[in-house]
Amino acid sequence: MGLVLNFREFRAFRGEMHLTDQPHRRYNLLSGEWVLVSPQRAERPWQGHVEDIPQENRPQYNPDCYLCPGNERAGGKKNPKYKGAYVFNNDFSALLPQTKPAELNEKNLLIARGESGLCRVICFSPRHDLTLPEMPLATIRNVVDVWTEQYRELGSMSNINHVQIFENKGEIMGCSNPHPHGQIWAQESIPVEPAKELRQFGEYFQSHSTCLLCDYLKHEQAKNERIVLENDHFVVVVPFWAIWPFETLVLSKRHLGNLLELSEAEKDALADILKRITIRYDNLFRVSFPYSAGLHQTPTDGRPHPEWHFHMHFYPPLLRSATVKKFMVGYEMLSNPQRDVTPEWSADRLRELPDAHYKISNKQK
Repeated sequence: MGLVLNFREFRAFRGEMHLTDQPHRRYNLLSGEWVLVSPQRAERPWQGHVEDIPQENRPQYNPDCYLCPGNERAGGKKNPKYKGAYVFNNDFSALLPQTKPAELNEKNLLIARGESGLCRVICFSPRHDLTLPEMPLATIRNVVDVWTEQYRELGSMSNINHVQIFENKGEIMGCSNPHPHGQIWAQESIPVEPAKELRQFGEYFQSHSTCLLCDYLKHEQAKNERIVLENDHFVVVVPFWAIWPFETLVLSKRHLGNLLELSEAEKDALADILKRITIRYDNLFRVSFPYSAGLHQTPTDGRPHPEWHFHMHFYPPLLRSATVKKFMVGYEMLSNPQRDVTPEWSADRLRELPDAHYKISNKQK
């Protein structure tokens, strides 16, 4: 019996690369790792009805919320009646400034080191009922300003070599309180993911005498296949190597390393791009879209880092609807990350969504 191949199998047999319908691996420029893409598994990814999730009607102020203005937190501490963004040291900090640099090494098999640092919480707004995409631009800009000052203050400490600013949004991402807030963890060492990026940035800069993300952004702009939106100073792209279904990367158009280097116009543009991409996320499945997001900036180790390019990651978990989440299980835990829908397909879906939030209500006016 002769071998019968379908069109996809025939092209693969001939060694042709077709990213839209054959399994392949993509290289992550920022981590040096690979992701398996299997688009043939999701030729009809939108089968079935997509149901809306009933929206929460949260009050503007919740007397039981430990993040709302004037309310009591752990240990009897009380929030001031703040009007803008509010920052305080985390009452249950994962890092402690008084930690000593002790080491454990048992035959190079059991290895541990003390890690000093501190953690802070930033309430984006006194309003309990708003999320980032629902906030006025001026409020988001205020958050950018506070991020900047926190990076400056924490990064200037002698024992702090990395400042991680991030937000977990939604219960599905482990967020324990719906009041709009983010976190800042500042620590002695450079953590795993930024350390990978630092290595990749450094190797590329040494080999090419140019910035990795500057060159990548130019290529993405020329192809215009994965760009979701942009303004005068920032671009949002679904990266070629994206792992999460609707993962995006926010890139500054100008080469710079951290928030301290942003002009006033660039800070306005960052606030604008954050509002617009989070609105698109909410509009995608008509739900308050969960995600983990964070800024990656130059280490604060006192060394020059001309190779580093300011960027922000958005990692949302939702896959086909508001109720279908992507999990890292099986092959992905034991081998390497994998996705079915292509980054190009995800970019198309996000790009076609409107900038206007679908939940137009009195609380936004």
